[in-house]
Parts: sequence; C-alpha cells; structure tokens
Amino acid sequence: MSRDESRNIEDPTAAERKLDHIKLAEASRIGGDQLDTRFYYEPMLSGHPSGDLDIGKTFLGKRLTNPIWVSSMTGGTGIAATINENLAKACAEFGMGMGLGSCRKLMHDDTYFSDFDVRKHIGDQPLYANLGIAQIEEISKDGQWEAIVELVKRLQANGLIIHVNPLQEWLQPEGDRYHSKPIDLIRRAIDQLDTSLIVKEVGQGMGYESLKALCDLPLDGIEFAAGGGTNFAMLELLRSDEAMKETYTKLANIGHTANDMVDMINQLMKDKTSDMPDLIISGGVKDFLDGYHLISKCKGHSVYGQASSFLKHAMGSYEELQKHVHAQVEGLRLAHTLLTVRK
Repeated sequence: MSRDESRNIEDPTAAERKLDHIKLAEASRIGGDQLDTRFYYEPMLSGHPSGDLDIGKTFLGKRLTNPIWVSSMTGGTGIAATINENLAKACAEFGMGMGLGSCRKLMHDDTYFSDFDVRKHIGDQPLYANLGIAQIEEISKDGQWEAIVELVKRLQANGLIIHVNPLQEWLQPEGDRYHSKPIDLIRRAIDQLDTSLIVKEVGQGMGYESLKALCDLPLDGIEFAAGGGTNFAMLELLRSDEAMKETYTKLANIGHTANDMVDMINQLMKDKTSDMPDLIISGGVKDFLDGYHLISKCKGHSVYGQASSFLKHAMGSYEELQKHVHAQVEGLRLAHTLLTVRK
C-alpha cells in the first residue's frame, strides 16, 4: 500500500477535499489589490488560539471576557423586547457590555419598560441606560435630576449614556431643539449625578476639539459612534419630504470615521497628562477585523462597539445571534494570535 493510499484510509474525506481544491482553485484567486494591508500576518510565531487565550479587558470597572460593546439600539416598539433580551443574553454568555436604546419613553410612561428591563438576562455585565442631550437640557432647566437617578436605579443599570445628536434632531420631522452647549450640560450632569457617565454621538462621530473637551472632563467613557455605520441624520432624511432631502442631503454626509477619531485620540494622548476616559470605538465597525485593527491602533484604553450586525441576528431566535457572536469572538481570538497591526 502506498503512503498516499494509507493516508486516504486514515482520512476518508481526503479525496473529496482534494477534488474540491481542484474545482475551486480558479475561483479562489485573490489579486494583490484585494489584500487587507492593515495587518502583518505572522503564521510562524504561534499555533491556533488555545482555550486559555485571554483577550479580555477591565472596562468601566467591570471585566469583559471579550472587548466588545453592544452599542445602543432600540426600545419602545414591538420587536424591541426580543432584540434586547437576545442581546443581553449574548452579553452574559460572551462577557460583553451593552448600552440600551434611548430610554426617553420611560421618563414618563412605563408601557415599554419590559423592553429595557434586561438585567435578569445580562447578569453582572455592564449595562447602561441612555438619554439624549435634549432631555438633559429639559431636566437641567426643571432641576429634575432625581428622575435620572431613579431611571438608572429601576433598570439596575451601571450608569447612563448621554447621546449628543444635533444633526439627527435637526433633520428629524419630530426632532427636539436644544440651545445650550452640550459640553455645559454634560458638566452639569457630572456635578448633579452620582453615577457612571458615557457620552456618545449617534453616527457622525466628532472632531478634535469636541473630543478634547470631553477628555478634559471626569467622564467614565466616550463612545465614538463615528461615520460609516448607521447614519441617523440620513435615516431621518429618508423619513422627510422631498424638499428636506434636496436641501440637507449633503449635510448628512458630514462626519468623521472611527479611524480618524482614533488618530485624534492618539494625538490628544501626546499632550494629556491626566487620566483619559475609557473608549468605545464604534461606527462602521463591520466585523472582528475592523474591531481588532482599531483597538490595536488606539493608544487609549478601548473596546470596540457594534450595532447593525448584532441587530440583524438578534431579531429572531437566540441561537441565531449566539452562532454569529461565537464566530466573531473566535475570529477575534484568531486575529490576536496571527495578526499585528501595521503602524
């Protein structure tokens, strides 16, 4: 018996696999211009990732098994309860953190409270409530800060996300108007609220001076919500009339990418001596390779956030989402093992 015949007996799939290789060889060709040039691929320096590979981080005072944040999404609509329950379960199973969608409805009405009440599903993983800067202005004027304290308490959340969204509000047919500088309102919130605070944008990201102003405050976290993912300004335009679309479409294309914002943070860190807030790098992060690239490049203490890809798989059974998250986590572990980021 020849050596090849012996191998085929030991591996009954060998012949079929070799035939597949022959059939698919041409289709699997990749041109040099299609290679992902963000990384050095180092196959000689490690085996496949083992079960004890630790890629976790302490983030916002909690231990994350995987440095992934489920970015704020939804609530107050029919399917939201299923989505949030599935996402919370995934955070518990895979050791991730989660921001809730806007909790504005809960400030006045408990009809949709169950959509947001996911502490029983997420276990001890980080969970943050979420309000817009327009609501913060209203609460500040009325001196009703206790309403936020009560909201965070009822949701058993670890803190509050304040989202700042001037373009979305301007373009939304039902949008709110606020007139205070967000940075001033955030300062007041820090003074009035004894809770962990994160500040985020909602799809355009923010420029250097805004990041610098936030980094000078004693915030616990900043989420980029950069351009490249869901553009909520454009989303609102799509809900508007033709005159609004014609006037403001170009405005919806204003913003900064997550990669741009990482560069800004790295520049800020050269000049800053005090502690920086923890960072959630989100906006256009499609998969584990994007996430690994950005958190490896960032000099700040960071995890990466995703929304739309999780949302897509969270609308049905938990098993569908579980399979998706497992694949992303395994991909991230492989990236940690075989890839280094080109500086």
